[in-house]
Amino acid sequence: MSIERREVTIIRVTPSHEGQRLDNFLFRELKGLPRTRVYRLIRRGEVRVNKKRCKPDLKLCSGDELRIPPVAIRPGATIPRVSDGLAGRLLDSVLHETDLVLVLNKPAGISVHGGSGVRLALVDALRQIRPEWSELELAHRLDRDTSGCLLLAKKSSALKHLQREFKLKRVRKRYLAFVHGSWPKELIKVDVPLLKNEISSGERVVKVSRHGKEAETHFKVLQTYAAASLIEASPITGRTHQIRVHCQHAGYSIIGDQKYGTKGCSEQLKSIKTLCLHASNIEFSDLVSNKIIKIEAPFDKFWQIAAETLEKKI
Repeated sequence: MSIERREVTIIRVTPSHEGQRLDNFLFRELKGLPRTRVYRLIRRGEVRVNKKRCKPDLKLCSGDELRIPPVAIRPGATIPRVSDGLAGRLLDSVLHETDLVLVLNKPAGISVHGGSGVRLALVDALRQIRPEWSELELAHRLDRDTSGCLLLAKKSSALKHLQREFKLKRVRKRYLAFVHGSWPKELIKVDVPLLKNEISSGERVVKVSRHGKEAETHFKVLQTYAAASLIEASPITGRTHQIRVHCQHAGYSIIGDQKYGTKGCSEQLKSIKTLCLHASNIEFSDLVSNKIIKIEAPFDKFWQIAAETLEKKI
């Protein structure tokens, strides 16, 4: 297959992309280039913003000058067409929509953004489904295997507003999780720092480290079972895999977590292979009215089956 070679490109960021993360901007601009390659370009300083080195999570501003180095992209590496079945499923999962934002009950198993091994990311699928969603951007992220409330912005003004709200810790998120073992009621907070690494395959691995960034999660026990607990987790910070690693560190890993799970878990629970983590609630302020919007995401069929399985083990 022939390869398209691009020369050095200088792009002036327009108001429509203000507030967007650098890595997300590059994923769209360099379609067909592996996610690992994009991060490598940033890490090596080959991508420059206003002639300076930058990090992947840099928020772009209108008027910024972005330098993209020469890259080789395989033609034809286009985004696949959304099937009718997936389109219907995503439309049915819409929980809240205005002219500025969209809240989705994200199905488990779908990656929110493109990357290595991802044929069709959720945000790309949504952009295809409706013309008015063509400029959708993620206001935050959920892991591929996590279900529940996902907040997206339709316009740059909304994205900028939501990013500011997240930075000021005004957006409240609550998760529900089934974990191995009996979570102690007195264990209401885990606040150990987390360090994120990306291995050669592009997979992100997070571990507790004093060299990491501060991370804090509040916990509450909702129900206990013979070999598990249903807990509520409220992240105060927003680190990658934060709840999953904090649960692992506490000694009560999330059921179905293939990356951070407990090796010696109960034989009774090994049949549950899907991550039992659900973003159940989100609260944020409306950009126009400044009123607090509260959204709740119902469980899917998998969660009902998991709950019934645990009920039988009481």
